This record gives sequence, structure tokens and C-alpha cells, in this order.
Amino acid sequence: MRYLILEDGSVYEGEGFGANIDTEAEVVFTTGMTGYQEAITDQSYANQILVFTNPLIGNYGVTLADYESLKPQIKGVICHQLARRPDNWRMQESLPEFLQKINVPAIQGIDTRELVKKLREYGTLNGKITNSKQEATKIAQELRNKNFTHNVISQVSTKSSYPVPGSKRNVVVVDFGLKNSILRELSERDCNCIIVPFNTSSQEILNLHPDGVLLSNGPGDPKEMQEAIKMVSEIEKHLPVFGICMGHQVFALANGAKTYKMKFGHRGFNHPVKEIATGKIGFTSQNHGYAVDASSIDSKKLMITHEEINDKTVEGLRHKKYPAFSVQFHPDATPGPHDEVSLFDEFMTMIDNFKGAKNA
Repeated sequence: MRYLILEDGSVYEGEGFGANIDTEAEVVFTTGMTGYQEAITDQSYANQILVFTNPLIGNYGVTLADYESLKPQIKGVICHQLARRPDNWRMQESLPEFLQKINVPAIQGIDTRELVKKLREYGTLNGKITNSKQEATKIAQELRNKNFTHNVISQVSTKSSYPVPGSKRNVVVVDFGLKNSILRELSERDCNCIIVPFNTSSQEILNLHPDGVLLSNGPGDPKEMQEAIKMVSEIEKHLPVFGICMGHQVFALANGAKTYKMKFGHRGFNHPVKEIATGKIGFTSQNHGYAVDASSIDSKKLMITHEEINDKTVEGLRHKKYPAFSVQFHPDATPGPHDEVSLFDEFMTMIDNFKGAKNA
């Protein structure tokens, strides 16, 4: 047997699979009906134990083509039922084999409905996956005093710059925990990309002579990204900027707004978002535990372009003076839906218009 112990003293019993190790992390849940591999390999889940609300996962196995990162930093997986006989023509290995290879423990057989209801009611909780429930009370007490999200972006960001060649626009991608699907969208538009670490300065970026800068997704508290906040406040004066997820929050902070930790966050592939100017509603892929405080936004600098239908959180911003915008959701939409993928085209148009105006 394997156990999940939460900081409130709750103990959940199930059957273990994946790596046979103990692990501690923040426990969060995703409402996605598919895309378990993309979620597990998304670096925005670094230092978190992920609960799947879909009752069955693992049914189509794992394939290299669907990796969002090659060295995922997720700490654990919890589901109600693991598929006994996965089958798909693209499958290269089973989910248990994959989790064992990347050294991530998992549990099946837990009542995930009850667990998710608790997380929704009381908010995100710290937890431990372990092979013994002895000293559960002591473990719960210790978990209450731990912060698993501190300085996490430094763990997942690239340590040195590297190129992804293309022949058209030159784009610097700041890696806060970059998803491969973002690079795929840029590559489909034949961008010549240079991926740089999270703490790269504005002058170092300008020295690369890019046509635009993309701020990627990533885990943790955006307020810890002081170097990146300073960089964005300067770089937006010189180049088009597009922020995604963590990049959206850093963009907001760079322009004087504030962020806050959400009760249980937005994680899944079914979040409805309204574009305020048109009233158009798109379903989006999301993975974040922090949000931008709408009341803190300086209306002289930024305008809100998108909002979440269910809780009215800020989902998009645009600068009123500079060619810069951001969205909280993932327009790369892996594994879907693809309602907002055109935002990458909008970024390309912004770059072209900026270059044209500068060269006129």
C-alpha cells in the first residue's frame, strides 16, 4: 500500500505505482479530461503533487512527441484508476514505466472526488506520498511549516542560452519553465528563437538584436522574479513583448500591478475566457496558482483584455503605450483546446508592424 498524508492530518490509502520513493510537495488538481502526459511534463507543476479529476488515466500510454519538458520536476501523481491495458499506435511506454524512469511516485485507488472537494473547500494543501502511515500526525505538523514553491523557477529554467533555428523573425524566449509546445508554435511560424535563462538582463537581451521577446510560463510565486520584473520594465520600451502564464504575471508586476495566491488555482483544459472587446468566449488550457489583482492595475498603463468567465480573474493585459501584451492561459493549447492559438499570429503581426514603423 501507499499513502497520501495531508497537512490537515488526513490520510488517504491507495496502491502505489511509478517510483517507489517518498515525496513531499504542494497538492493541486487538474480538471483536464485528457493530456496527462503533457500535464506531468509541464514545468509549471514543479514541486507539486498532481491530482487528476478524470477517473481513468494512462489509457493511451506515453510518447516522446508529447513531452512538454525532458526533465519534469513534478513530485507525484494521484489518480482514481490507472488503465490496466494501455493501447495506442503512438505509444512507446506505459505511464507507470514512464513515472518510474523519471523517478516520480504515484498512487491509484484514492477517492479523488473527496480529495478534490477538500482542496476546493480549504485551498491548496501540502502533502506527502509515503509507504508508511506511521507518525502521520507528526508528518502533518511538519508539512504545515514548509514552502515548496520558493525559488522554484531557478530549478526549471535553462542554465545557459541555446538556439532553435528559423529563418524569419528573431525571438528571444525567456525561460521561466518553458513548455515545448510554445516553441513548436514559434517554429511553425519559422521564428529564429534564442532561449535564455529567467534572470537574463534587458541589456543581454538587447545585445542579441531580437525582433521580439516572449515571456514563458513557469511555476511558483511571480513576486520572487525581481530580476525578470526589472528586465521587462526596461525591455518593453524597446521591443514587442508577449507574456504567457508566469510571463503574464511578471509583465503585470513590471507595470505596477500586484499578484496574489489563489485558493486552489486554475489547472485544466476547459477554462472559459472572454475577450472583453469582442465578447468572444474561448475555452483555454491553464495551469497557475497565482493571479493578477484587477484592482491594482494602473489604467493609464494597462488595459484588461480578457477575463475568466467563472471567477472574473484577469486573463489578459495590453500596454497602452508600448507594443506589449500578455495572457494568463496557454494559447499553445497542448493538448487543447486550440481556441486562442491565433495569439501567436497576433504577436507576429505586432513584431512586423514594429519593425515597419522603426524602418519607415
